[in-house]
Amino acid sequence: MSTSFGTATSTVTRNDPKIRVQSFTGLKSSHSIALTRNLRVFTVSFSRPSLIRAVSAPVKPETATEPKRSKVEIFKEQSNFIRYPLNEEILTDAPNINEAATQLIKFHGSYQQYNRDERGARSYSFMLRTKNPGGKVSNQLYLTMDDLADQFGIGTLRLTTRQTFQLHGVLKKNLKTVMSTIIKNMGSTLGACGDLNRNVLAPAAPLMMKEYMFAQETADNIAALLTPQSGFYYDVWVDGERFMTSEPPEVVKARNDNSHGTNFPDLPEPIYGTQFLPRKFKIAVTVPTDNSVDILTNDIGVVVVSDENAEPKGFNIYVGGGMGRTHRLETTFPRLGEPLGYVPKEDILYAIKAIVVTQRDHGRRDDRKYSRMKYLISSWGIEKFRSVVEQYYGKKFEPFRELPEWEFKSYLGWHEQGDGALFCGLHVDNGRVGGKMKKTLREVIEKYNVNVRITPNQNIILCDIRSSWRRPITTVLAQAGLLHPRYVDPLNLTAMACPAFPLCPLAITEAERGIPDILKRVRAVFEKVGLKYNESVVIRITGCPNGCARPYMAELGLVGDGPNSYQIWLGGTPNQTQLARSFMNKVKVQDLEKVFEPLFYYWKRKRQPKEPFGDFTNRMGFEKLQELVDKWEGPVQTPARYNLKPFADKETYEAMDELAKLQNKSAHQLAIEVIRNFVAAQQNGKSE
Repeated sequence: MSTSFGTATSTVTRNDPKIRVQSFTGLKSSHSIALTRNLRVFTVSFSRPSLIRAVSAPVKPETATEPKRSKVEIFKEQSNFIRYPLNEEILTDAPNINEAATQLIKFHGSYQQYNRDERGARSYSFMLRTKNPGGKVSNQLYLTMDDLADQFGIGTLRLTTRQTFQLHGVLKKNLKTVMSTIIKNMGSTLGACGDLNRNVLAPAAPLMMKEYMFAQETADNIAALLTPQSGFYYDVWVDGERFMTSEPPEVVKARNDNSHGTNFPDLPEPIYGTQFLPRKFKIAVTVPTDNSVDILTNDIGVVVVSDENAEPKGFNIYVGGGMGRTHRLETTFPRLGEPLGYVPKEDILYAIKAIVVTQRDHGRRDDRKYSRMKYLISSWGIEKFRSVVEQYYGKKFEPFRELPEWEFKSYLGWHEQGDGALFCGLHVDNGRVGGKMKKTLREVIEKYNVNVRITPNQNIILCDIRSSWRRPITTVLAQAGLLHPRYVDPLNLTAMACPAFPLCPLAITEAERGIPDILKRVRAVFEKVGLKYNESVVIRITGCPNGCARPYMAELGLVGDGPNSYQIWLGGTPNQTQLARSFMNKVKVQDLEKVFEPLFYYWKRKRQPKEPFGDFTNRMGFEKLQELVDKWEGPVQTPARYNLKPFADKETYEAMDELAKLQNKSAHQLAIEVIRNFVAAQQNGKSE
């Protein structure tokens, strides 16, 4: 296929305070797909002369009228590849940056925020998010992030649902210091936010198995393929100095390949152009059965396919997943990915690039509520989408290979890596690392020189541990509240929440700060209706409908829809393969038991053998469940067979309550755990 590249018809002069640029025609391909970009004229105002090399806007073929574009599209077009005006705004004395720079700094991995708990003048700060494909964090980078949190942040680190760190509370005057320190210590925040490929997920377990190692390598290569190339990140934060590792030759080859009209060959961003993507873009890679990455919630889900000898041969590809939606706007919705096809392993980077370019050229740029790829696929249908992608790919996709059932895998506790070393997965409530936990984690990571991985469930894995280190590490971690998973409430093990208040500008109500109390209340309801301690449901809470903690995949999802109010979603599954559905709106936080009690009571009494809560709610039907909630007057009281109250006197209760508060538990929960563990130890013939 031959491809020609259009040229700009007007010149750009550095000395003009008003620069008038006419965008070029873009790619013109002899292939059947329309790749022509529109010509458009715009005016850019600069306080200082800046050089714009060229402008392209990947949009649909020309129409009689100029297509509407969102304000962010204009900011990108006028930014000289995500530099201006951010490069000037970070130098001013103001504590914040202007609207255009606020949008552009996202591409650099940061959001401008302010403390919404405070009244009066806004106290601005910045959240920084790292980029760690597959959640891999070197020993050096972990210690650096730990230091930065204390020196320039709010003293905590947050582990995210996309296997990255978030560092909150950085003041504008410290941004360049923090950014450059991360870059110089084997880290990056480039592309952790913004309209481009975000962090690529992969199973966090450091298993020395062919499939897992290949999945991690593939995640690394996809992340490298889709990393911006124009140098804007290094220009802004380290004055143009590059800190980049060498790339595999197959990545460079795939990025530069333009045999099917995918690239802007004369631009410093060969894949993204000046406009980058219409919206954020999320990719995950995994192996069969392992759904630790919520594979179906991503724009692209990639699954390793191996032969009978566990030798990787290719990949199944899902497309069109995404969580975000808008309240009371039914044309926005969460969506699961669906099968696109299979590709041989040597073609995966070309297939990924073709999918990304299809979204780049055809995703909506007029209304950002509809700019994710899931809406393009919903509009076109999977057959048309596949056909267009195949024209960029240059091949037909092979039929999707059959896969086994998915399982959620947390990798908590101690496991063998397969190379003689061990790894230890630690549960971290909502991913917030602070206080004694933070101090102890640092001591262990520093003393034993271990590397770290962050999981998509906001937990942390310590890697490469010698067998002789297991006992001392276990002891010191337990003293800081980092317990073996059998000592953690099962409800907490699978629960997730986004940060929400006080710093997220999109939050409508509480999530991270509210979930500890909500989980305690759910546990109390379990006890009230007779559910066993080891029974659990997947609970996820977000402060707004954007879905950062993926609540629409939960068995019980709470989505903020007003002050101290939640929309309740039901029907997800424990292995994250089915979307939940909206059950009730505007449930006040103080009224949650009025919904929880009848739902859990009837799950206990009417479920089928081993039927998860999400499957139960779908089988019963929402109309019947609503009737049960509306008529609820409390559980039927039956005579207790045993006295299960563990406290004989008030003093014992108060002492236990003080200890329980340190672990975010109720006194009753902690007492039951202590008794259960003591009985188990006695049965094993040893004392703990």
